[in-house]
Amino acid sequence: MIRSIWRTPEKDLADLLRDIALVCVADALVGVSFGAIAVGLGLPLWLPMLMSVVVFAGAAQFLFIGIVGAGGNPVAALAAGLLVNVRHVPFGFAVGDVLTGTGWLRRIAGSHVMVDETVAFTLAQRTPARRRTAYWLCGAGLFTAWNLGVVAGAFGGRAVGDTDAFGLDAAFPAVLLALLLPSLDRAGNRRAALAGVAVALVTTPFLPAGLPVLLALAGVAAGLPYDAKPAPAAAEEKPAVKQPNEKQPNEQKAGR
Repeated sequence: MIRSIWRTPEKDLADLLRDIALVCVADALVGVSFGAIAVGLGLPLWLPMLMSVVVFAGAAQFLFIGIVGAGGNPVAALAAGLLVNVRHVPFGFAVGDVLTGTGWLRRIAGSHVMVDETVAFTLAQRTPARRRTAYWLCGAGLFTAWNLGVVAGAFGGRAVGDTDAFGLDAAFPAVLLALLLPSLDRAGNRRAALAGVAVALVTTPFLPAGLPVLLALAGVAAGLPYDAKPAPAAAEEKPAVKQPNEKQPNEQKAGR
């Protein structure tokens, strides 16, 4: 990792560090909300901290405490968290080259920091050295920022007590919506999302907390067959083609 950083031009490295720092700040703020919400739901102080170190997956963590906090079965919450993290399998194929040739300890550490932001920064780079630099810098920065934010939020939530009064409970659906929005550019994905929402809304009044979330996965069937083609872009305005015998206005005035 250190060799990759030194091979990166200074300007490129400064731009990369700036972008990663901004994402880390945003991630730390979400971590504060997670820690505060977890403690506000009555969970022990140590649980959100331990989850953040061991799991380190914001969406899965929010989903787990949301289901458990609502009185759901912890097994259902664990299953829902695992299903959310299934997306990490294709992530591994996409950025596996940054861990090629490293020892098993670094591979484990690298796999642990493989989150949405780390993958996005890595795939945006053009050279192998730049990809490794982005991956490790972003992964280490996010892991540090997220855990510091969770610790601050957990202690802050205990001091505040009623975290709902600050609207922090909105962070959970906001995070899931932010993860979902980029994929809604395809009709199949929109059908799957709408079907899942409908299933969850219909079953929530009748089933224990946690089960409607799992049943909502049936909405995936509405998105089949999967369309791997890029989303149709808006029709681009084509430049006007000048005809061979067509004269411009100034040419007509000059009689040419």
